[in-house]
Amino acid sequence: MSSTLTKLLIGASLSVCLVGLSGCSTARKIIPGGKKASTSSGTRVTNTVRPRMGVNEYLWRASLETLNFMPLAEADPFGGVIITDFYASPQAPEERFKATVYILDTNLRADALKVSIFKQVKNGSSWTDASVDADTARTIENSILTRARELFIAGSGR
Repeated sequence: MSSTLTKLLIGASLSVCLVGLSGCSTARKIIPGGKKASTSSGTRVTNTVRPRMGVNEYLWRASLETLNFMPLAEADPFGGVIITDFYASPQAPEERFKATVYILDTNLRADALKVSIFKQVKNGSSWTDASVDADTARTIENSILTRARELFIAGSGR
């Protein structure tokens, strides 16, 4: 069974379990996004518990948006790591790229972001690692930072 299909099946199973546990008061307290009951002056008030990310949410969203053309291999919003799978452009099918983004802080700062780019070129029927221009990672970092600032400005006007 392919890993993509396995991930889909695990995700579907987890969703079914979470829906089944949604009526459980203990599950509502520990599942991110669940409802938390509180009382105030004898009136029952329901607040939505919002999960906290381990990293800056604007850098996270901007990273995902900037790299949305590449297939996503892994994403850990609490550890701040985004890993894409290899992507080959239709204009250059003989080379492919992979990106890893590390978000290192909860603050929106330039030094809270590190991007690594990996390149492979087709050598007959196999792929061989190749060097990447140093400006490539820096250009992607700048794009992510620009988008994160745009998201921050748009979000602070609420």
